[in-house]
Amino acid sequence: MIRRRPLVAAALAAPLVARAQGAFPNRRVTIIVPFPAGGGLDILTRAIAEHLQGAWGQPVVVENRPGGSTIPGADAVVRAAPDGHTLLLTADNTITSNPHLFRNLPHDPIRDLAPVTHVVDVHQMVVSSAALDVRDMAGLVAAARARPGQLNYGSFGPGSQPHLAFEVLKAEHRLDIVHVTYRGLPQVIPALLAGEIQMTLSGIASAGQHIATGRLRGLAVGRPTRFPTLPEVPTLAEAGFDSMDPRTWFGLFAPAATPPAIIAQIQREVAAALRTPAIADRHLTPNGYTVHASEPAAFAAFIREDLAYKERMIRLSGARVE
Repeated sequence: MIRRRPLVAAALAAPLVARAQGAFPNRRVTIIVPFPAGGGLDILTRAIAEHLQGAWGQPVVVENRPGGSTIPGADAVVRAAPDGHTLLLTADNTITSNPHLFRNLPHDPIRDLAPVTHVVDVHQMVVSSAALDVRDMAGLVAAARARPGQLNYGSFGPGSQPHLAFEVLKAEHRLDIVHVTYRGLPQVIPALLAGEIQMTLSGIASAGQHIATGRLRGLAVGRPTRFPTLPEVPTLAEAGFDSMDPRTWFGLFAPAATPPAIIAQIQREVAAALRTPAIADRHLTPNGYTVHASEPAAFAAFIREDLAYKERMIRLSGARVE
């Protein structure tokens, strides 16, 4: 018995030794969001971070680094230690639009970031100010044609879905609508309400309450079916404007050299978080998000397809970095 005690003690100490030697996570985890606080992506990320903190027993903090077409925030993750303790939760434009728009990116998001999971698809709608007094997409086109150069649309930077969608609209209908950029959607919606701009793309999370009060109007939604909470708003396909196709998604990434085992662990826990009622019922279903929570290989395949899709959209729109 006396001889076995050291063996028993060693066995009990093994998990502690493994953690001390680097088992993940062994300190604070930071999730960088390259958008301002308060938007749909930020709110969802904070809900996921709360779940991860409880599951891992380590602090999980969300750090907002908005601006610069999301490039500085993504670059901070690219340059972080590849150990899973610094992650990026961002929208599609960071990964699949920026490479087509910027010639001198400080990093290659396809090469330098490892896909962890395709979190959700975000279904956006064309939204206009009630002051513009249009009721549908045809009315929006007519108003823009009657007032060339006098109407503005807002986006959160080159390559964002509002930018691409409205540039496609302008190109196809030969419209002159001015592009005004903001740091993020939390700044775009107040600008729309204040009359600085007359239209944008937004999800229900940001625009729904203002549509309900009549200050904004939902003109068409970019998804296969209408929103259950806004049944009166047609889809872009129903309205005859399906070429705008505002595909938007949120995804989680790690530095490229992060070990696959750590990436798999993070993906499993994020997928579990998205299945919890606290997140699904409060943050996903009400906002019209479609959950994926895919494994890394499936997400990587989706990114390759979306990269080609964004190239086609950018070419069609004639979008250029401003």
